Amino acid sequence: MNDKVNVRPTPVLAIHGGAGTLLRGAMSADKEQRYRQALEAILLHGQAQLAAGDSALDVVVEAVRRLEECELFNAGKGAVYTAAARHELDACVMDGHDLQAGAVAGVSRTRNPVLLARLVMQHSPHLMFMGAAADELARAHGLEMVASDWFGTPERLAQLQMAQQTASGQLLDHDGQTQAGQDSGPIDEGTKFGTVGAVALDARGHLAAATSTGGMTNKQPGRVGDSPIVGAGCYANDATVAISCTGTGEAFIRACAAHDVSALIEYAGLDLHEACRRVVIEKLPRLGGRGGLIAVSAKGEVCLPFNTEGMYRGQVKVGDAAPAVGIYGEAFI
Repeated sequence: MNDKVNVRPTPVLAIHGGAGTLLRGAMSADKEQRYRQALEAILLHGQAQLAAGDSALDVVVEAVRRLEECELFNAGKGAVYTAAARHELDACVMDGHDLQAGAVAGVSRTRNPVLLARLVMQHSPHLMFMGAAADELARAHGLEMVASDWFGTPERLAQLQMAQQTASGQLLDHDGQTQAGQDSGPIDEGTKFGTVGAVALDARGHLAAATSTGGMTNKQPGRVGDSPIVGAGCYANDATVAISCTGTGEAFIRACAAHDVSALIEYAGLDLHEACRRVVIEKLPRLGGRGGLIAVSAKGEVCLPFNTEGMYRGQVKVGDAAPAVGIYGEAFI
């Protein structure tokens, strides 16, 4: 008789809000606290969902929806501008239980692109929709629509104007707060990759991942980065890991970064931390890739590595007294 009991790992949620160069001396303590409080509030809500038995998919989608609603991050409200002074937003969700996924690229009227990505996954035989057709799909299914200028903020517009005055004419993500004399956050907006994301393991042992972004400040209209690409910026598989990435999108696509972590676990037998280290610290820099990722394994392990100076990030398990939130190189990861 086998007396062993199959005990599932404790449910866990991890989120990120972008990575980049730190600006410890240029920020206000109040601005840093706003970032930390925003991350903590989202983690606490997700912790309550997981404790109530909600699915990993429900939890990551809601976490990213809340990040999209927060102007501090480059997704949804507060998204950056393209070179044409418009907004083109991307998102992806993936369910590790059955490897189903949905993604959208270049949407400009759907208030929460992550909800549209989930809609594509659950109500379409296709995996990705783009542009006006994606927005029309959202409208047809009753998702909230907004005017195209709803996503913008004065700070993001100033970043676009600053980017267009530079010699290169292109700056990554939401740029220019510090140069424009505004109160920057802890991470330099001139070098920040502002994608947001969430990964979770639920009480049934299922994994899920979600990623959303406004892209790069002053990007050429029509440019698509890694965020909506399954296996590049987002991936989940119950057998291995759930991943959401943030960084230089083209390099993450070329590296198949999110899937590569899973492959190193499944085929090479690496543990989560070594698999993440190989991708983030070794592979991506060789391709000019800067940024990081968040990962939750099938065993409930968490890894949040980055090769920049900082990354907005946090994690919480069911039963934890409080979330762990980081911006700099705190020891909790």
